[in-house]
Amino acid sequence: ITHQVSCNGQADPRHLRRRVHGARRHLPRRRPGHAPGRLRRRFFFDGLMKAGNTGNAVGSVVTAASVESLPGLNTMGVSMARIDYAPWGLNPPHTHPRATEIIFVVEGSLDVGFVTTANKLFTRTVCKGEVFVFPRGLVHFQKNNGNTPAFAIAALNSQLPGTQSIAAALFGAAPPLPSDTLARAFQVDGGMVEFIKSKFVPPKY
Repeated sequence: ITHQVSCNGQADPRHLRRRVHGARRHLPRRRPGHAPGRLRRRFFFDGLMKAGNTGNAVGSVVTAASVESLPGLNTMGVSMARIDYAPWGLNPPHTHPRATEIIFVVEGSLDVGFVTTANKLFTRTVCKGEVFVFPRGLVHFQKNNGNTPAFAIAALNSQLPGTQSIAAALFGAAPPLPSDTLARAFQVDGGMVEFIKSKFVPPKY
């Protein structure tokens, strides 16, 4: 099925055709703006058009175009995301266990980096129009280094890359990790661990 849509979102039913036994057959005419429902649901997603709400504790938000929001990506091995940053906003250290990520900075500039399995930090300032890659499974982050909003587009080589925030995984798990375990791992007292845990809301299962 071919589906042609103008940039204003209006579908042109004259361009909806289907091949049947080698011949093209015109589909029934549809009202302008009404593409076939199955096509719209499975292969179209407009969620990256608008900036996300960055009014949170870290000052960033990720809008994902993965198989969960775009079912047509199933088995395709690709996905995208839009990351919006408030001034000085941070996309906190996290990993994608199933994908390498490459980001393209659309507006602003970002301080980005990743840590290797040998605990070596690779970091760089990435400006508008530049790209940076984060290898699969490694802890990485991005931070807006300016006093104006920024945003980037990311591409990942998995339809469901997965995201695990390091801080949320350790201090916001449900049920919670034992405080004495975290206290020894971070070499701080238990009171500090409890204070940090109070900043995270555990997920509800």
